[in-house]
Amino acid sequence: MSKNVVVFGAAGQLGVELVRVLNERGYAVHPFNRASVDITNLPLLEQTLAPLDPKAVINAAAYNQVDVAEQEPQAAYNANGLGVRNLAVACRQLDALLVHFSTDYVFDGQLGRPYVEEDRPRPLGAYAVSKLAGELYAQAYLENPLILRTSGVFGPGGLRTARGNFVELMLRLAQSGQPIRVVEDHVASPTYAPALAERTVDLMETAHRGVFHAGGGEPISWFDFARKIFNAAGVTPELRPTNEREYRTAARRPKFSALENARFVTCGIKAMPTLDEALASYMVERTRVV
Repeated sequence: MSKNVVVFGAAGQLGVELVRVLNERGYAVHPFNRASVDITNLPLLEQTLAPLDPKAVINAAAYNQVDVAEQEPQAAYNANGLGVRNLAVACRQLDALLVHFSTDYVFDGQLGRPYVEEDRPRPLGAYAVSKLAGELYAQAYLENPLILRTSGVFGPGGLRTARGNFVELMLRLAQSGQPIRVVEDHVASPTYAPALAERTVDLMETAHRGVFHAGGGEPISWFDFARKIFNAAGVTPELRPTNEREYRTAARRPKFSALENARFVTCGIKAMPTLDEALASYMVERTRVV
């Protein structure tokens, strides 16, 4: 593969890790954020990409305000659906590989077990619909896109972004001195951004394409995840379980949306680190930033 790669969403917590890994492996990286290039603007996108002639375009940009999307579904669809369509059109013109990140939220969470790539999506809300639309656009316009569904991404880059991540939210709440309530009846597979970035580039460098699940590899409730965060940070706030009935949100969320990284194994991609290993690494990296 040519070493010329474009990364959209480069300022996000996954994007910064993708840029880091690509640079470490000798790629010529062209990073963009929304302020520099809006992927919903197809003419601007084409004008930006054409002179760069990338062999791979990585889309880590997304509208991910799940609850707000219920009030502004068009904004979510523009970014997560039509924006991906624009990237696919541009990649087709340039004969470039599109690497696109999707989400566990394309599923309804009713199976009661981790989802594999062959399971049928059933989105529950505006955000989820927009993300599934992005997958479908990529597959409609391109022969061999690389689509990675992931879950609950967290990484040191979240310290620099406005919305942060779940780990930072829990650590902020721990400083308040008030009891912390976290849902115990929703299960996901939280994913460490540096590990996801490394495995994404590993996968790019193979001939394997299509849909891959790239979750953290460990189904866990958000309540138990919070407990692991506090253990890793060495803090002991009062943590109380709550549930979907007590903690209503504007958007419906899948109750069990953990991902089984089934295709990773068959393609020889290294397994994700355990959640304990990921959190230990996060805490070390965090001390370098804070």
